[in-house]
Amino acid sequence: MEISIQSIALATVLAVLTTLAWMVVNWAWLRPKRLEGLLRQQGLSGRPHTFLFGDLKEISRLMREAKSKPFGLSDDIKPRLLPLVHQSFQTYGKNSFMWIGPTPTVNITNPELLKEIFSKMYDYRKPPRSPLLKLLFGGLAFHEGKKWVQHRKIINPAFHVEKLKLTLPAFYSSCTEMVGRWEYLVSEVRSCEVDAWVDLQNLSRDLISRTAFGSRYAEGKRIFELQEELALLTMKALQSVYIPGWRFLPTRMNRRMKNIDKEVQALLMDIIRRREKAIRGGEAAGDDLLGLLLESNMKENAGMSFHDVTEECKFFYVAGQETTSVLLVWTMVLLSVHPDWQARAREEVLQTFGSRKPDFGELSHLKIVTMILNEVLRLYPPVIALAREVHKETKLGKLTLPTGVQVSMPTLLIHRDKELWGEDAEEFKPERFAEGVSEATKNQVSFFPFGWGPRTCVGQNFAMLEAKIALAMILQQFSFELSPFYVHAPCNVLTLQPQHGVQVILHKVN
Repeated sequence: MEISIQSIALATVLAVLTTLAWMVVNWAWLRPKRLEGLLRQQGLSGRPHTFLFGDLKEISRLMREAKSKPFGLSDDIKPRLLPLVHQSFQTYGKNSFMWIGPTPTVNITNPELLKEIFSKMYDYRKPPRSPLLKLLFGGLAFHEGKKWVQHRKIINPAFHVEKLKLTLPAFYSSCTEMVGRWEYLVSEVRSCEVDAWVDLQNLSRDLISRTAFGSRYAEGKRIFELQEELALLTMKALQSVYIPGWRFLPTRMNRRMKNIDKEVQALLMDIIRRREKAIRGGEAAGDDLLGLLLESNMKENAGMSFHDVTEECKFFYVAGQETTSVLLVWTMVLLSVHPDWQARAREEVLQTFGSRKPDFGELSHLKIVTMILNEVLRLYPPVIALAREVHKETKLGKLTLPTGVQVSMPTLLIHRDKELWGEDAEEFKPERFAEGVSEATKNQVSFFPFGWGPRTCVGQNFAMLEAKIALAMILQQFSFELSPFYVHAPCNVLTLQPQHGVQVILHKVN
């Protein structure tokens, strides 16, 4: 009897181990090879799948190699930022695929196919995030189906144009402080050197603290510092293959990421609870995004849980400050390199506002500034690639995409595609947007710095308003040029950032 029980237990253990081994082999090898065959049958090309890691090791190698080389302002940034995609296009053409671990990712650049992917958001969903990435942020951008519809409905009112007008005093206060500090620095010698990246990050952080939470940057400073550290750790984690269960191991990085998450959650909960208590006690919701979000949520009969509100706030912090700071810093780089466009933008700002604070109603008169910002977004999009996943066999143009395949839309490469933008696609030419985005793109889906279709970023108008006001107030007081110490090194840390900062020399213009 004892032998029989032992035999049964041993057989059970062997059966479980065999099943687990089969699942791993299928996930890491058999399924990828089957999907590879289906893609090749349709004329797509790419590197053969390699066990477990796919192309991740090659991506890391190419990125290390790219970053080790000297880089100039006129050099092509595509191989530096999307090295494997760029290499695949050169080797296999645009109809190619690559491997993110055991997952095949098909590159899509055709405007008609892009339109279809963006439009059919229920067929093409956001890929599941790594559990470690979930620590960084969640919220509307990552919801699907009914939850996305519900949250979008709650959040939309906070970004309505009439609500955005209410944020102008916060915009002015933040910009005035930064400009005032720069004026103090140049007051003696009429020119000085600053790291614009540091100052613009602080500006956007101060602004998002005021407009999103009704508080000063000082109150949110710790959250920003923690989120910045978490972003760096997240990017490091994303460059290695995801292994189920790895996040539970007490590695130094895992422990640090979880500790950061706990501290951020606690800080945000304190802000949210204080505000929610005040509103329920009869205090006005206020004009900041958190107050408007809580007010809208209460009207929808608690459509969002407390956790949901916290996740939206985390996303406000990351997306709200990252997008604007990177847009402004690359604008200063490109206007430094192209002083003729800097002069034209300044002239337009002075003609429109003189020395007055920019008025909301007159911001629409800034045609040249808008052209410049759009061209900066084309050449340096905040997010350099977007991905979607198919959950059932899906027809895309002439392709039939099997379940589990991802599609990648390499924004950076599409924005600089000579077939779509002409032979001068790599050049800074704001005049291409003189007649608006539709005319510049010939009504094609070839420009999507904030996404496209139903899931276009809800904060797009907020980011553009912030950028226009900040740039206008800078141009009113200063001209600027790149310092001899500036090193051009775009790098991807969730958004497209300058690796070594942006040292500029400011000159007082009046």
